[in-house]
Amino acid sequence: MATIYYEQNIDANLIKSSKVAIIGYGSQGHAHAQNLRDSGVEVRVALHAESKTRAKAEADGFEVATVAEATQWADVLMFCTPDVPMRHIYAEGVATYLRDGQLLLFAHGLNIHFKLIEPPANVDVAMVAPKGPGHRLRAEYVGGAGMPALVAVYQDATGQAKERALSYAWGIGSGKAGILETTFKEETETDLFGEQAVLCGGLSALIKAGFETLVDAGYQPEAAYFECLHETKLIVDLLYEGGLTYMRYSISETAEWGDYTAGPKVINQQSKEAMKALLSDIQDGTFTKNWIAESEAGYPNMNKYREEESKLPLEVVGKKLRAMMPFLKAK
Repeated sequence: MATIYYEQNIDANLIKSSKVAIIGYGSQGHAHAQNLRDSGVEVRVALHAESKTRAKAEADGFEVATVAEATQWADVLMFCTPDVPMRHIYAEGVATYLRDGQLLLFAHGLNIHFKLIEPPANVDVAMVAPKGPGHRLRAEYVGGAGMPALVAVYQDATGQAKERALSYAWGIGSGKAGILETTFKEETETDLFGEQAVLCGGLSALIKAGFETLVDAGYQPEAAYFECLHETKLIVDLLYEGGLTYMRYSISETAEWGDYTAGPKVINQQSKEAMKALLSDIQDGTFTKNWIAESEAGYPNMNKYREEESKLPLEVVGKKLRAMMPFLKAK
């Protein structure tokens, strides 16, 4: 059984007596910084001089420092930056200035697990990963609740790495909801796999294949769009609220029967073999190596994919139909 920690298991004073620097002020960073401050923690935001979010952080009342300045000031550093530039931020602004006993925290384990960042032995290295976007993390905190999070320890130099990480998780509000203990390996590999095989890659491919199958069979693109893309939100919301059982309870019996009988015909053993191959590439570092190479080359394939996918009939008809539904507040 998984180990889950709650507020009563955590020493809040560990983080309340620490100076914390949040590196980055994007989706996760702003929520971490604001929640910690509201929990009584001394917080600064670390950004590069030309950062587009500097004005926002300052407007929110935070002192903004360079990464090097923040590293020299802080007891705890939390990386809330994208995966690819993170190692360069670490090398240029953090590595030189680290001192004994500091705690390096990460919201995702990729750079540590695949050794793109290799901290010295005299610092604690841990992860606190809220299981949702930053705006939701902030909203749950403000509402008096909390968002579940993962906690993991990679390196324990002080003998208190886990306790300090749990205290940080308390500071962002996750102690109210529950903090699940994991490892950098488990979090990194399951996160990458979920994105590729199910949440993004798998779902996108399934939607496109369903849409194309209906259109190729002579059905109107608009009808295909509604059935294969638009209504996914209805099902996902039910899954989110109560899992597969609640979703099946909530839909029609016809839809439930189709779930049981048709699903295994589409996602079958061949699909699972493809998933195993994806997982293997994630586990042995092939995916990360290729992704870093793509980034450092200036995203030639990513840009091509974006251009091609934006012109798909699915996207063209979807844009037209969404214009008929202002309640969607498309962004």
